[in-house]
Amino acid sequence: METDSTPEPKPSGRGRLSRPRVLRAAVALVDREGLAALTMRSLAVDLGVEPMALYRYADGKQALLDGMVEAFYAEVNEQVGEGAGGGGGGGGGWGEGDWRAQLHHVARAFHRVADAHPEVFSLVATRPLSVPLARRPASMLQLNELVLTVLSRAGLDDRATLRLYRTVVGWAIGFLLVDKRQVIDNPDDPEPLLRLGLHRLPATEYPLLRTLAPLLVDHDAEAEFATGLDALLDHLVP
Repeated sequence: METDSTPEPKPSGRGRLSRPRVLRAAVALVDREGLAALTMRSLAVDLGVEPMALYRYADGKQALLDGMVEAFYAEVNEQVGEGAGGGGGGGGGWGEGDWRAQLHHVARAFHRVADAHPEVFSLVATRPLSVPLARRPASMLQLNELVLTVLSRAGLDDRATLRLYRTVVGWAIGFLLVDKRQVIDNPDDPEPLLRLGLHRLPATEYPLLRTLAPLLVDHDAEAEFATGLDALLDHLVP
């Protein structure tokens, strides 16, 4: 799936639509204009169709929001390369090879997709909470199954494997929620304090926020993400 911001060519009519295409267009619109701009009408304009043509694929905005979670995980699965031998896991399939390298491969794909679609990621962290596990998007369940498959080879019993799974997923989503939340106040200002808007805070009350402004603006999020994952694994896996 393409992750750049170049708009897709508009189809000539309903016959060119499909659910994946509609959901990709919704993600692209949100990337470009934000969640508040997403409506059935605005999406129909982007696709060059009448709004009613979209109801075959999503019965309203709430269904579109859930669909974007589905599209997010489908993009992660595509980047992971499902069934492609573990993506750097030392050869073989997901059931063999270096399980930690495979887990890092999956985590990097998840991070890249979250980085490409930060507003959609906010839905990934919240929308599934109201949906029973078995009714969540197939793309999400497929990634869950893959991560469990990789972690099952860490040499732990089933209970410890599930605990490791929850910890790893919690770390990944928590880290990205902190990293991807909106912190930039003035993106065109080169001065970190001004760019974050922290110059408005009294220095006597918020000395660390003001002092750490350059590091808040300029940090290697992917490296920090990988380091945190390794720290978890080192602590939890004998």
